[in-house]
Amino acid sequence: MLVRHVLTSAALGLLLAGGHLAAAQHPVPKQKVIIDTDIGDDIDDAFALALAFRSPELQILQIDSVYGDTHLRARLLEHFLHDASLLPVPVAQGVVTHTTNLFTQRVYAEQQTEPSRPYADAIGTSLDLIRKSPGEITLIAIAPLSNIGAMIDRDPATFRKLKRVVLMGGSIHRGYNDSKTPEPEWNIKMDIGSARKLFASGVPIFVMPLDATNLKLDDAKRQQVFSHGSHLTDQLAILYKEWGQPTPTLFDAMAVAYAINPALCPTTPLHLSIDDRGMTIPSDGAPNAQVCLNSSSDAFFHFYLPRLLAPSGN
Repeated sequence: MLVRHVLTSAALGLLLAGGHLAAAQHPVPKQKVIIDTDIGDDIDDAFALALAFRSPELQILQIDSVYGDTHLRARLLEHFLHDASLLPVPVAQGVVTHTTNLFTQRVYAEQQTEPSRPYADAIGTSLDLIRKSPGEITLIAIAPLSNIGAMIDRDPATFRKLKRVVLMGGSIHRGYNDSKTPEPEWNIKMDIGSARKLFASGVPIFVMPLDATNLKLDDAKRQQVFSHGSHLTDQLAILYKEWGQPTPTLFDAMAVAYAINPALCPTTPLHLSIDDRGMTIPSDGAPNAQVCLNSSSDAFFHFYLPRLLAPSGN
């Protein structure tokens, strides 16, 4: 029988003082995170980053561009961070890979001037950050796993010093558009070799597959976001228009949300194998991942929208 595993939030210390039960809340240290993103194709990466920057629980150490033209993706990230008035954090360029898919937000990215010096190497700088804070960093992966594969190849011992990887990827029982048939999911199938390296790495992995990430930003929610008028929501509106489709599915945002509040996506321990098509298949063996098989869209948006729309001075 599968045992459901739910991580709890930081505990409140209960103190007995003067005959009365008093609750003393201990400050919770910020989580150190690195974010891998293929922002620029689908629109969910931008919404995921928006949540990360609006979440005081996270200390974002670096954002790494992943997949395809990673230089142009890094330019897009710089443009987004600047024009959305978000806290400046280092942007690093990941492994350049071949791709034939459409970079839908290319115009936005190209509006950012070329950097005066090359972007930092995401592989080397991420490994350096892990060395400086062993056991403390969560890598939030919302992209194909090429950077992760390269990190494992370069220094597997340091990679294993990550606290955990929180991954949007895979398909266990359901596929895209909440279909009842699992299918190869983009972030896994675009670099099957790197995905296999990750699942064999021994690092704690928390997986948000298609089963739990069919989170539709419907018309009413879009109106709420795009009429808000902050610097951040204005940039999301621009990127949404360049994306050019009606209803975003915020797949990637669940990975960020889980890193902050695991109760949003309770997980089950599974052993996942990856076949030659990029399917993530539950199989016999010791669990190598904690996998969220179901979530509440209502609970997610109840968590997400107030953060995105909270007053922030921008």
